[in-house]
Amino acid sequence: MIRVTDILTAGTWEDPAADTIELDREDRHRRRAVMTGAKGTSFMLDEPTAVQLRHGDGLKLEDGRIVEILAAPEELVEIGVDDMGHLVKIAWHLGNRHLPTQLMGETVRIRKDHVIEDMVQRLGGTLTSIMAPFDPEGGAYGHGQTHGHDHGHSHAHGHGHSHSHGHSHDH
Repeated sequence: MIRVTDILTAGTWEDPAADTIELDREDRHRRRAVMTGAKGTSFMLDEPTAVQLRHGDGLKLEDGRIVEILAAPEELVEIGVDDMGHLVKIAWHLGNRHLPTQLMGETVRIRKDHVIEDMVQRLGGTLTSIMAPFDPEGGAYGHGQTHGHDHGHSHAHGHGHSHSHGHSHDH
C-alpha cells in the first residue's frame, strides 16, 4: 500500500491535489490509518505520534501525488455576544471544561451540546446552530488535540477532577 511521506501545511504546497479526503475533526486527529480519497486513492498514514490534520493540508504520497485534506461540515453552535466581556467569560468557562473551541474573532464555535448551550445562554451568549467545518484550537502546549469531558473516554490521570486548583492534562 502506498504511504504518506510528508504532511504539507495548508498554503505551503502548490502542485494540484490528485485527490481529496473529507474528514471530521475527530478523523483528522490520527497516528495510523488506511484512508481512501474521493477519487479512490487508497493510502496509509503512519506517523510516530498522532497528528492534527487541518483543512487545506496536503498528504504527500510516496509517488509524489498529493491528497488534500478537507474539513467535513459538522453540527456546531456559533456563540455570539453583545460585548466582548461576555465572550471572554464564556470562553473561560468553555476552556475550564476542556471543550474543543474554535475561535472566530467576534464569536466562538463548539460542537452541539444542550448542557453547554444552556450554560452559554445563562452567561449572556446567543446561539446559532450551523453546519460548518470544525477546526478548534490545539492544546495549550502545542498543536495537539484538546479533550472535552463529554466524549466518554477515560480521564484516568491519578487525581480527582475537582477544578478548584490549577493542573495540566497531558493527553
